[in-house]
Amino acid sequence: MDHDITKHLASRLKEARSARSLSLEALAQLSGVSRSMLSQIERGASSPTVASLWNLTRALGVDFAGLLDSSATPESPILEHTRAADTPAFTETGKACTIRILSAPTDVGKTEIYELLFQAGGSLASEPHDAGAIEHLTVLTGSLTVTSGDAEATLATGDTLRYRADLPHAIRARDAARAVLVVKHDLVVNPS
Repeated sequence: MDHDITKHLASRLKEARSARSLSLEALAQLSGVSRSMLSQIERGASSPTVASLWNLTRALGVDFAGLLDSSATPESPILEHTRAADTPAFTETGKACTIRILSAPTDVGKTEIYELLFQAGGSLASEPHDAGAIEHLTVLTGSLTVTSGDAEATLATGDTLRYRADLPHAIRARDAARAVLVVKHDLVVNPS
C-alpha cells in the first residue's frame, strides 16, 4: 500500500473507531485483530491484510471500499466515473498481489468486484467469508491456481472458476497474472 493510502486508511479507521466510542481493546475483541496491530495500523506504521481490513470494517459497520474513498457519498449518481488513478487499490504486504476495488462502496457485503494483479509468485489467501459466499474468478492474463478447502484447480487465460469462499481459500500465481474477482455473499449453497 503506498504511503498516502496507508495514511488515509489509518485516519479513516481511527475516525470510525472514535465515532463508535470504541477503545483499541474493544475493537480488537470485536474484530479479532490484535490491539498492537490496530495501533500500528492507526499510526500508519503497518498496512492491514485484506482479511484484517475486512474484519475491521465488519466490526465497525463501515464499508470496505468507502474507507479508501474520501469522496464517497450516500447518493447514487446516474454516472459514477472513477478514473484509474483514483480507483482504491492496495498491495498485500509480502504477497506480491495488488487489489483494485472496482465495486461501489454500497455493494460491500453483497456483490464485490476486484481486479487482482499478481507478480510472479504472488498469492492472495483468505479466511472463510460468510456462510454461502461464492467467488467467481476470471483470469485475464497468465494462469492462476485456486484452492478452496481441499479442492484445487488451475486456470489459464480466459478461464472462469466459481468456488466456495466460506472455506479457507487462496489464489496463487506462478508467473505474472491479472484477473477479475467477483465475491457474492449470503448465497445458499449445497455444502457437498
